[in-house]
Amino acid sequence: MILVQRWRPGRRVVIAAHGMGSRVIGSFMNLSSSLTSLALEACQLSGTLPDSIFRLPNLRKLNLNGELPKSIGNLKFLRYLGLSSCNFSKSLPPTLGNLTQLTFFDLSYNSFSGEIPSSLSNLKALDYFDLHSNNLNGSIPSSLSNLKALDYFDLHSNNLIGSIPSSLSNLKDLTLIDLSYNNFEDLSHNLLSSLERLPWKNLWYLDLRANLLQGKFPVPPNSIQFFFISNNSLIGSIPSMICNASSLTVLDISHNSLGGTVPQCLGNFSNDLVVMDLRMNNFHGTIPDTFVKDNQLTTLVFNGNQLEGPLPKSLVNCTNLEVLDLGNNKINDFFPSWLEALPELKVLVLNSNRFHGPIGNHKTSGESFSKLRILDLSHNEFIGLLPRNYFQNLNAMMTIEEENLQYLGERASYQDSVVVTIKGKKIELERILTIFTTIDLSCNKFEGEIPKVLGRLTILRLLNLSHNSLTGHIPLSLANLSALESIDLSSNKLTGEIPMQLTSLTFLAMLNLSQNQLIGPIPQGKQFDTFENDSYDGNLGLCGFPLSFKCGTNEPPPPPLPSIFQEDYDSLFASGFGWKAVLIGYGCGLLFGLAMGYVMFKISKTSMASKVLQKVMTNLFSTKRWRKIISL
Repeated sequence: MILVQRWRPGRRVVIAAHGMGSRVIGSFMNLSSSLTSLALEACQLSGTLPDSIFRLPNLRKLNLNGELPKSIGNLKFLRYLGLSSCNFSKSLPPTLGNLTQLTFFDLSYNSFSGEIPSSLSNLKALDYFDLHSNNLNGSIPSSLSNLKALDYFDLHSNNLIGSIPSSLSNLKDLTLIDLSYNNFEDLSHNLLSSLERLPWKNLWYLDLRANLLQGKFPVPPNSIQFFFISNNSLIGSIPSMICNASSLTVLDISHNSLGGTVPQCLGNFSNDLVVMDLRMNNFHGTIPDTFVKDNQLTTLVFNGNQLEGPLPKSLVNCTNLEVLDLGNNKINDFFPSWLEALPELKVLVLNSNRFHGPIGNHKTSGESFSKLRILDLSHNEFIGLLPRNYFQNLNAMMTIEEENLQYLGERASYQDSVVVTIKGKKIELERILTIFTTIDLSCNKFEGEIPKVLGRLTILRLLNLSHNSLTGHIPLSLANLSALESIDLSSNKLTGEIPMQLTSLTFLAMLNLSQNQLIGPIPQGKQFDTFENDSYDGNLGLCGFPLSFKCGTNEPPPPPLPSIFQEDYDSLFASGFGWKAVLIGYGCGLLFGLAMGYVMFKISKTSMASKVLQKVMTNLFSTKRWRKIISL
């Protein structure tokens, strides 16, 4: 603290990241009146800042910590105010409006609450305005339209409500607007011109995602490069005039209620387009077949619409494509083997469509799908053998290339995401680690054996081959999948024993082998001691923990309950009936029914005896349960 008190007169003082705490507060008493810049960033200051700091007449730049007092309004000549990440709370002091020389105003990443003071409209020299990541509420003051010099306007991640005021259209010099992650309800009608195009001819970044916006799709100005308006409630169609934005780089309009057809021009309107995300809307018709050569597209997502027809062959021109997600549509086509020509493809999702036919096991080059990390072809109508030739080319599922953990597709405020199925539940991965790998071919009509080559995918984490018609044994090579966390082979026709070697899969958290024809002892130890009965249901030949049937006993496990008894299972066995009694009764009843049928066949249907027998049979089998049996 002695050093602070003996500072010689100077023009600039910087103290950063020293963790000095409240001890330093009282030391700022002898600062020179000629000081023009004071930075106290990340010093973990607490307590109350002395008023003397705010009586420095020549101070033009201030970064500090602690609680923001009203006396900050005394710094009449301040031009730069940087208070980001200082743990400020309470409301913004209205005296901030006295700082009329300010050009830079950043109070982001704090805990300010209350409304935005209308006095901030006095800061007419301001060109940078940032209050994002606070707890501000209320609406945007319409008086902020007085900030004519404003270039950068960021209020994202607050609790702001109401309409986005039309007066903001007066701020002609805006180049960036970020109002995302608030509760804005609509775009003021006056904010749109007669062509329903947003103003701000110099705007290159507009982020309105995660609000409550309703109404028609607002067309951004032609200057736009990054346009985010996802997670709202927009309706109507996409006007084709959006294709005039020839510099557009990221277009994210996902999670709305937009409909109509996708404009064909979206395939070739911008040489700079990197991301096109239209997922979770109501678009119908076909995917544009206008993708041109040498385009920059890396992410194309149409998941969760009603698109149909075949897959457009012009996608082969998207040689930079990393993510292709067309799941949950009505696309009707054979497997697009020509996609193997896309050298950068990392995510391929075609699930829940109408793809059909075999996935050819033709000869492929060593580069086919070599960078693929996520493959989801589930819930289609594929037939034939599993594509072993593709499996042997999945190099990205064999070795880890990156030493450090990275996320796929981190670019300019857009983050690649994908939905995967784990334990039958759909889970959205909002960020995709490059080490995350999965293969989901479930709910198709594949047959034949599980290829041994799958064992080469040593960093595969999720494998789902359930609900097919696969036969043969579980390959021993699956024990090589040392990173495997989930495996689902249920509802197939697999035979033989469960390989004991699978106990070496120490990361395995989910196992489903139910509804197969497996036999023998269940492997014991390690992760296998954590799995419950439902992992093995429907395999009558299995024994050992966790099943009640122990290995080495002569008594076979009880047969599955006949479907005709399912509705009345509880009432039958709660009263003491055992399996043998029920089955004996069922057999006797069947023989008795056949005998009575033979007698009635021999007796004329018009005789009295026939009528008597019919009445006896009707009374005997009057209950719902026995009507089911006699119907057999």
